[in-house]
Amino acid sequence: MKTVLITGCSSGFGLETARYFLDRDWHVIATMRTPRAEVLPTSPRLQVLALDVTDPASVAAAVEAAGAIDVLVNNAGVGAAAPFELTEPALARALFETNTIGAMAMCQALLPQFRARGAGTIVNVTSTVTLKALPLLSLYTASKAAVNAFTACMAIELAPFGIAVRTVLPGRSPETRFGENAHRQGLDSPDYADLIQRAVAEITDASGPLTHAADVAEAVWRAATDAAAPSRIPAGRDAVELARETGISAP
Repeated sequence: MKTVLITGCSSGFGLETARYFLDRDWHVIATMRTPRAEVLPTSPRLQVLALDVTDPASVAAAVEAAGAIDVLVNNAGVGAAAPFELTEPALARALFETNTIGAMAMCQALLPQFRARGAGTIVNVTSTVTLKALPLLSLYTASKAAVNAFTACMAIELAPFGIAVRTVLPGRSPETRFGENAHRQGLDSPDYADLIQRAVAEITDASGPLTHAADVAEAVWRAATDAAAPSRIPAGRDAVELARETGISAP
């Protein structure tokens, strides 16, 4: 039985991905800052662990408790909506600590066991905002674009060790709590009022093609289990359309 460790499983994409792997008879290690086992089905193949990817001690404790892992899914993330001019350095640090450095920390924590076995897969969940510039999302986009970049470099470095590294790029998903939980700064600025109004309307618009949590779970599954999967996999109808427009291979 194979084992997957997924970060950020309390809701949204991470929660749906944990359910998806459980349904397919994997051993699932679902991690959350504040563990809530009740959000997932009771199963002898489920282990819920506390994990704060920004805390080195928490990362070390979770990896030790998890034991042998076949697949790491870096899904934990935090969003932000703010005009760049009005963002504070603390917000930039918070986003990069979770979205970028947190993913790096998890990769580095598990790579020694992957190399020792000559096998393993890392799936980093980023976003299609890295494919198309959007207002108010500069810091979030930068933090996810950085993950795209280091993932591509890691894939080259780790291929000789039998380790696969792939990126899943979800599109816009109003059904999740991601936007609700995102940091906000400067959205009451009169100078940016017109732009903010248009951007927020676009971000929250539920019409047109969207991404559902199940789309992301399916894409992560493909990245984790299909040896022929591409290095970058768009997840969601809107993501697939955007990927094709920007020249990224899409199913």
